[in-house]
Amino acid sequence: MVGANESEVEDASRLMERVRQRDGGAFESLYDAYHRLVYGIALRILGDVPGAEDVTQAVFLKLWSAPTSFASGNFAAWISRVTRNRALDVVRSRAIRQQSDVPDTMPADDALEDRAFAMLDAASVRSALASLPEDQRTPIELGFFGALTHAEIARRTGIPLGTIKTRIRAGLRRLRARLEGLVTA
Repeated sequence: MVGANESEVEDASRLMERVRQRDGGAFESLYDAYHRLVYGIALRILGDVPGAEDVTQAVFLKLWSAPTSFASGNFAAWISRVTRNRALDVVRSRAIRQQSDVPDTMPADDALEDRAFAMLDAASVRSALASLPEDQRTPIELGFFGALTHAEIARRTGIPLGTIKTRIRAGLRRLRARLEGLVTA
């Protein structure tokens, strides 16, 4: 949810309070607001629709069955991290079963998103994203928050797939450096 403002963060926190009280309507509202984000992250990591659908279902099942796992803070960041971790668990289990390598679409630095989402608020992330050059920021936003695969970003922008991957990787490195600077400051 690029550009999530404080009221959206507060709305999600209020909805989570209601989910903790077993309010199905609040759960549906959260699902409506965040299922595309969850599905997009899962699809990007797994690279297959059925797997992304399974991860989306698992994430929202966790949200309903253990609503206290979200204590406070930026809900979009929290659900993104939960989704990422669940999808990576699936990748790892597939690798063990198939004795194959992890897909090349997996993020190069696993700690980047965990550190960023766990330690920073949405305003810091928005500021760090805004500081990236547009040619790096746009593919990152389309991929992470627009639920597009690298191939879909390449088609949409008319930029070669290899260039998209390079720009995302370079942008994530810059983003990490920027966010780590905020954490240590």
